[in-house]
Amino acid sequence: MTSINTSTTVPASEGRTEWWRDAVVYQIYPRSFADADGDGMGDLRGITDRLEHVASLGVDAIWLSPFYTSPQNDGGYDVADHTDVDPRFGTLEDADRLIEVAHSLGLKVIVDVVPNHSSSEHELFQRALAAGPGSPERDLYIFREGRGENGELPPNNWHSIFHGDAWTRVTEADGRPGQWYLHLFDTTQPDWNWDNPAVHALHADILRFWLDRGVDGFRVDVAHGMAKPEGLPDSPVGSDGMAVVPEGEVPVYFDNDGVHEIYREWRKILDEYPGERMMVGEAWIPERSIPKYVAPDEMHQVFNFGFLQARWDTAAMRRAIVEPLRLADQVGAPTTWVLSNHDVIRHATRYGFPPDHRFGEGLSREETPDAELGLRRARAATLLMLALPGSAYLYQGEELGLPEVADIPDELREDPAHKRGGVPGRDGCRVPLPWRADAPGYGFSPTGASWLPQPGSFGLLAADQQAGVEGSTLEMYREALRLRRALKLGAHGASDSVSFSDDAPDGVLIVHHGPVTIVVNTTPDPVTLATLPVDHEATVLLGSAPIEAGCVPGDAAVWLAADGAES
Repeated sequence: MTSINTSTTVPASEGRTEWWRDAVVYQIYPRSFADADGDGMGDLRGITDRLEHVASLGVDAIWLSPFYTSPQNDGGYDVADHTDVDPRFGTLEDADRLIEVAHSLGLKVIVDVVPNHSSSEHELFQRALAAGPGSPERDLYIFREGRGENGELPPNNWHSIFHGDAWTRVTEADGRPGQWYLHLFDTTQPDWNWDNPAVHALHADILRFWLDRGVDGFRVDVAHGMAKPEGLPDSPVGSDGMAVVPEGEVPVYFDNDGVHEIYREWRKILDEYPGERMMVGEAWIPERSIPKYVAPDEMHQVFNFGFLQARWDTAAMRRAIVEPLRLADQVGAPTTWVLSNHDVIRHATRYGFPPDHRFGEGLSREETPDAELGLRRARAATLLMLALPGSAYLYQGEELGLPEVADIPDELREDPAHKRGGVPGRDGCRVPLPWRADAPGYGFSPTGASWLPQPGSFGLLAADQQAGVEGSTLEMYREALRLRRALKLGAHGASDSVSFSDDAPDGVLIVHHGPVTIVVNTTPDPVTLATLPVDHEATVLLGSAPIEAGCVPGDAAVWLAADGAES
């Protein structure tokens, strides 16, 4: 048996009570969760009406993707006003009511903050366009003169995450071609200039606005992106002249040290408020950078995307557990675990492809997964995730086993990555949820309207078809979360509480954590528990598939515990 060895430089978290250390957080993508007014787009009242479903899962908190004023060019991540609610989603009063009801159900509330960029319709960007070069208004964003004889070339060779150039040239008030502005994402998402103290003050006010309204934390979008390298140098290029990013690295404009000053400022603000307010960063960074973001005076958590990206392979999964735990331990932080979110192919579909299939940029109609295999593996991976120490993040609909939807007409796709780069895009993981099989729009909307088409398969997966049904994905999630809480699996230390059986047969991962042993069978064939290096007197607490005659089926997982371990 191998334990994880770690060099802990910060006192362990024993005795701490911060709720976020072992919380299970349920992500709600407001456009697609529930629609109360019947216009086909989800809204805050719809979310409030369905919060009892979320609470019944046994989670600790909700995370709301953006519901702020926005033209919705990037699903709300193009924010025009961080301190108001987009009319399509409701009002500030609706937001207050949602927070109130969530708290009454025992749910903490985390909201998104999008500090790397704003919408091009933001009042301050419109003022910057009108004010002209060299103005204080323009200095709130990143405007530069172009290269070339007449400034006709972008200021550098950076490319957008959504494909194409990361710069757009503006037409000045006199009609002449003018400066260029930076947008690491869509052209409608200009980057803030975080070298300007006014940008710091603006975002501090945003944090306080929502903290004063009672939110318990923030999920920070593109948390590795705000600080740009001095001088905005070109990206490295290959022999073909195209920008290259070495494997395991990030583009030159990400993961720069200046972001840490920002989070130290924000941590002080959060610490001013009672109730253990927190922030979690969306940072697609090299693993070695994780400790920098979760230092004691910065973020509380960052997402562990290595676990999401791990192949259906015991060695890959083991590493995706060991390394994040080791790194987080260095600064006394908890690790987070996540398998799906609004930016990646749902894991019930992702696992139905060969191991080298990509995890993002959506699914084309020509790509056909093994749906049954994908769901089997997804259920098993979920049991593995929920048994690990730290915090876990769930994405709406994964508790129903929802697949990625590929069959969306191109004219209905809204993801800017699809429009700019021709990739399928992320709309397939954002299709509105099915609540009732026999209702219009499967209960998503009272009128049956839906901003993206729902496939017929959603009817069988609707929440009302799974509630109370033994063995359903919904009931598996509920039982796993009940046991996780009862056995305090999230709180059982950190890396020193996790060990692995080195003598497990090929294709079988055996993880020991606290009172539970997790067996994951990644092979297509069943394995007999009596032949494995586990306690043969242990009780089967939960399986991702039926555990019959002492066998773990292929592509399945099981939780085992010594008699009396379950409380």
